[in-house]
Parts: sequence; C-alpha cells; structure tokens
Amino acid sequence: MTTLDESLREPPLSAPPNRLGSFFATRLGGLPRAFWALWTGTLINRLGTMVEPFLGLYLTTARGLSLAQAGAVMTVLGAGSLGGQFLGGLLADRIGRRRTLLLSTFGTGAAMLALGYAQGILALVAAAALLGLLIDMFRPASQAMVADIVPADDRARAFGLNFWAVNLGWAIAMVSAGTLARTGFHTLFWINAATATAFGILVWRAVPETRPSVPGTGADTGADAAPRGGMLDVLRDRVMIGYTFTAMAYVFVLLQSMSTMPLAMREQGLGAGTYGWVIALNGLVIITVQPLVSAWLTRRDHSLVLAAGMAIVAVGIGATALASEPWQYAVIVVFWSFGEIIAASVLQAIVAGLSPEHLRGRYSGLYGLSWSGGFMLAPLGGTQLLGLGGPALMWPACGALGLVAAVGQLALTPAIRRRTAPAPASAPATAPAAAS
Repeated sequence: MTTLDESLREPPLSAPPNRLGSFFATRLGGLPRAFWALWTGTLINRLGTMVEPFLGLYLTTARGLSLAQAGAVMTVLGAGSLGGQFLGGLLADRIGRRRTLLLSTFGTGAAMLALGYAQGILALVAAAALLGLLIDMFRPASQAMVADIVPADDRARAFGLNFWAVNLGWAIAMVSAGTLARTGFHTLFWINAATATAFGILVWRAVPETRPSVPGTGADTGADAAPRGGMLDVLRDRVMIGYTFTAMAYVFVLLQSMSTMPLAMREQGLGAGTYGWVIALNGLVIITVQPLVSAWLTRRDHSLVLAAGMAIVAVGIGATALASEPWQYAVIVVFWSFGEIIAASVLQAIVAGLSPEHLRGRYSGLYGLSWSGGFMLAPLGGTQLLGLGGPALMWPACGALGLVAAVGQLALTPAIRRRTAPAPASAPATAPAAAS
C-alpha cells in the first residue's frame, strides 16, 4: 500500500493543557495541511453559491423565459450535474484529483459567466449544460483527496468538518444573495464565478496531487500513474450499489424540505417569508450543533449511526403532515435537522471505507449520483404526490420511504462492517472491488 508523502501529514499534537484546548484539539487537531487548504477552498466556493437558488427567477425576469422554458434550462443544468459527478470521479482516478479540481473550478468560473451573459433559449441551454457538467465535477475529486490524505480513523471527522463548512457558506450566501440581487443578477454571476476561481487558485497553490499509485505497479504517487480497474468494477460492487440507492432515497426525502415544503405551506396560507425563517433554522442547528456532537458520533458504528440519522429525518419529514402553524413547522425542522447532522457525520466516510484507493474517485462519483439524482427527483416526485393527495399523502409517503432507506442501511450493515473493519496487522489493508 502506497504511503503518502509525509509533508501531507501533520505531526502528532501534544496533549492540550485545558478543556477548551482539548475541545478544539479533538475536533480540529491532527489533520493535514492539504486538508485545511481544501476545506478553506470549499468554504470560499460555498460562500459564492448564489446563482442556483435564484436561477428560476433570473430566467423568467431578466431573460423573459416562460415557466416551461425556465424549467427546461434548470433540468438541463441538473442533468449536466449528473454527468459531471460521473465524469469527475472518472477523471479523478485517471488524470488525478488535483487536475480534476482545477478543471472543475476554473471551468465553472468561465461557464458561470457564459450563462450570465447568454442570450436566447439555445444559448442558455448550452451554457446551462456546460455549467452543470463542470460545477459538481470537483466533488468526487475532493472527496477522494480527503480519503487519500486523512487516516481512516479521522476521515469521518474530516468529512464532518467539510459538511459544516458547506452549511456555513450556504447560510451566509443566502443572506447575502437576496440583498445583492437587488443590484442586478449579474452581480451574483460574477461573485459565483470569482469564488469558484478562487477555489481553483487555492488548489493550484496549496494542494498537491494525492492520487495513490496503482497496486502492483510500483509507481510513485502522482497523476501520471495509469489506473487499473474501471467503472465496471464499481458497478459490480453490490454493496456500493445498494448504498447508493439507499442514499438516493434518503436525499429524496430530505430535499422535500426545499422543494415541496414551501408549496405545502403556501396552501395553508403561510408565505415565503415564513418558510424562509423556518428553513433557516436548519442551517442554524447544523452550524451550532454539528461541531459539538461530531467527535462522539464518528466514534460509533458508522452504519448504525447513518441508519439512525435516516430514521430521524424520515420521522420528522413524515410528521410534517401534522403541522399547520409556523411554530409547528419550526419544531419539526429542528427535529429532523438533528437527523441530518447524524447522517452527514458518516455518509462520505462509509464511501471512503468501501472504495479501493485506486478507485476512490469513481466510488465518490457514483455516490455523488445519489445527490444529483435526488436533487432531480425530489421536486418531481414530491409535487406529484402533493397533487395526488395533498400534504396528508405526500408527507407520510416520503416519511415511509425514508424509513425504508433506514432499514436498507441496516441490511447493508454486516457487509459494510466486513469491508471497513481494520485489517489484521500481519496482512495489508485492502478493500475488495466485489461485493461481500
């Protein structure tokens, strides 16, 4: 097994002298410098994520598209994101994590401006397709890079810190975007492009290539080592395929809070302003609670932690059928936000544990499809259920699907444990590409 360059790792920290020092050391200490550069870039990139939430409004007002045309453009963007996750995972293993990150971040900056200045439906569709392909391409490479440079025992903690950065950046971006949009939508496009480019510059200056050499080749770590194995090896992994579908069902349920909740609240006479402050509680809970509980959660059995998080989200989403007043929605959002924190603490760590090191990019790309697919399917499925039977049908049905996902995760638990258990000291640590 290839050992990464020691410059990527931090020296062990001495014992902190007080409780405050211990608190920060257990959550922040001992992670490599390259991880913190990647974490900083992730936060910067998320701070500028301002276009996507306002894209429908931009297309219908500034570009004069009909609702159907705007929906088509946004669907193309989502489809491009699906392809981008897949391609990003492939490129991360073939040309290296760093090159894929640079291609995605710099390309996103250019494509963002292309979409902002595109005229006419054809140009908008073409720009949206390009942006969709590039904007999420960095995710599999970033996730694989974290798995490369962070020891297995610390990966859940590292991924949890990334989750926190994403939510902090998103919360700030949403507060800022509403104000900045009044100066003109092009301001949002320029900020989004600038932060994506800044992420790329940080990677270029501070993040080395981390892709391990291919087992059996004897090659040094680096982007020029030819990978062995391909996407078919990933698709033959029944545990990973099952995990991906379970995660997609969970994402579908979770994202009803963004797609159908505002519609259901509107039917009860609750406006966008009420939805805004209610859903803002989700980010507030994550930002304040996640750092306090992540260390405890990541020391537990990852599969059981994930199943518990999925079940809490499912119960919370299902219970939304009982809400009619703003305070009731607020209580329910706070409740399932704890479930989201629990699940997010281990989701990506399980993927890293299942994936052989030379296929980490592809495994992360497949996992990314569960999120891109969930983003596409959640509005479609949720609105169909809402139209068929109203909130009384939609929320319990989604809650039931979430419980099915939790049960599915429990069914996968024995196989995941076998695959991610520490190898005996006398044997090299390897992860099979086929299902247990």
